[in-house]
Amino acid sequence: MPEEEQIKRMEKHIDEINTITVENLSYRYNSNNRYALKDVSFSLSKGDIVAIVGKNGAGKSTLLRLLLGELPIGENPKGDQEEGSSDGSIEILGQDIRQFKDWSSISYVPQNGMGGWKDFPASVEEIVRANLYKQIGLFRFAGKKERQQVRAALAQVGMEEYQNRLIGRLSGGSVSQKQTVEIIKMLYRGARILILDEPTSALDEKNASHFYRLLKKINAEKRITVLMVTHDLKRASSYADDIWVLEDGKVKQEAGKGDGQA
Repeated sequence: MPEEEQIKRMEKHIDEINTITVENLSYRYNSNNRYALKDVSFSLSKGDIVAIVGKNGAGKSTLLRLLLGELPIGENPKGDQEEGSSDGSIEILGQDIRQFKDWSSISYVPQNGMGGWKDFPASVEEIVRANLYKQIGLFRFAGKKERQQVRAALAQVGMEEYQNRLIGRLSGGSVSQKQTVEIIKMLYRGARILILDEPTSALDEKNASHFYRLLKKINAEKRITVLMVTHDLKRASSYADDIWVLEDGKVKQEAGKGDGQA
């Protein structure tokens, strides 16, 4: 079989695999013997944008920690009071999360996740360029090609004028700008899944709309799967393909199909 045909078949197979599959997932914390999640099941296909909404304490943070491998699937051998035990299963890109190793394919942007960059002495261009290590190799310097690549990416999202600014000194809609940098870094790491925790919680309406448009643009061009936890049902529904409600540890209903057209 010609190599080109093998590649096409492989790409087709990857497209047919759910990026995330959760089945009958329950999680109970040892500290209070309470179920944070109970029999949660859902799946995301390649290129989906899904928003999960819910009140504080509904189980959103626990779900994210499980998806990111921070909490164990199955009985917790340590028995720590801060941990717990779970039932059910999670598959990432067709693989049981307990055997999953390709964590570089998942990019996670926590709520206000770039606050730690405040005093970091590196420019926006340097931060983004550092994520080209897969392309240029560890401990090697970027050449002209890589620098042009980074600048083109910044120009694509309207941030070329900030390329020499220190990452901690982005201002005037700075949260939106910093989140944009995170998304560009994600693209350079070759991530196929983007998980966002309250991405617009600190943004005004203008910057939130800009952020969602950028997210939709990248999703359409790269077919990256996006899962976001948010309270911003009104704006998210204009950009997400599906809206799910997490309440009392259960995905009780689909709040409605998002427009996905904004």
